[in-house]
Amino acid sequence: MSDVSDLQRWKLKRLIKTLEAARGSGTSMISLAIPPKQQISQVVSMLTEEFGTASNIKSRVNRQSVLSAITSAQHRLKLYPRTPPNGLVVYCGTVLTDDGKEKLVNIDFEPFKPVSTKLYLCDSKFHLEPLAGLLEDSTKFGFIVIDGKGSLYGQLSGNTRETLHQFSVELPKKHGRGGQSSMRFGRIRLEKRQNYVRKVAEKATQLFITNNAINVTGLILAGSAEFKEELEKSDIFDPRLRSKVIQLVDVAYGGENGFSEAISLSRKYLDN
Repeated sequence: MSDVSDLQRWKLKRLIKTLEAARGSGTSMISLAIPPKQQISQVVSMLTEEFGTASNIKSRVNRQSVLSAITSAQHRLKLYPRTPPNGLVVYCGTVLTDDGKEKLVNIDFEPFKPVSTKLYLCDSKFHLEPLAGLLEDSTKFGFIVIDGKGSLYGQLSGNTRETLHQFSVELPKKHGRGGQSSMRFGRIRLEKRQNYVRKVAEKATQLFITNNAINVTGLILAGSAEFKEELEKSDIFDPRLRSKVIQLVDVAYGGENGFSEAISLSRKYLDN
């Protein structure tokens, strides 16, 4: 735990473990997650409506517990004039202790990463999906799979892969046909090859640099021929991306199969 991020993750894991074990009677435990773009005023209005609905609960004990939890949540929201930049998470309710006594829990905080989903649930337990989502690995690695038939751009985050873009190409073979001089054909072949590498490099910049900043932790260049080496050495290949190249990987295929093979072969480099 050498930096603040590690400490925050450790604290969140400890909080999840505590809330996970908590249980209440009836539906007196409120789980509330507010994404950054959702307005506090909207949530306050929703809780007011929920308060009116809960007033009709037949069981007096359960009704009082639910109303108390909603009131606690409303009071917590009053502390925030607007939704924090990363959103807001609130857990309120009456939980049962180990000796059978009731204990009021009130927790509200802005997480260290943006809340991705909105949630409101009244239950006999706290719903921790929004918190668990904050612990998911957000490290992304970029992949370029390039050969003489085309290129694929992908990214990998944890075990989730995504194909960002792919295109095919038709390059001249090594030997000319139809009476063309070998020198002229060689120049044409070299020019088309250079144009292809240029296109691959330019597309990489579009996909892996956002707002003048690299959006992946590292890059894997994969392919069945020497194109990956040409790409890495190309003057058109953005120096910022070149500095992020972790490894060049030889794969037997292009396209999606090559992407799968590249992921498998590069795991040992990504885990370090």
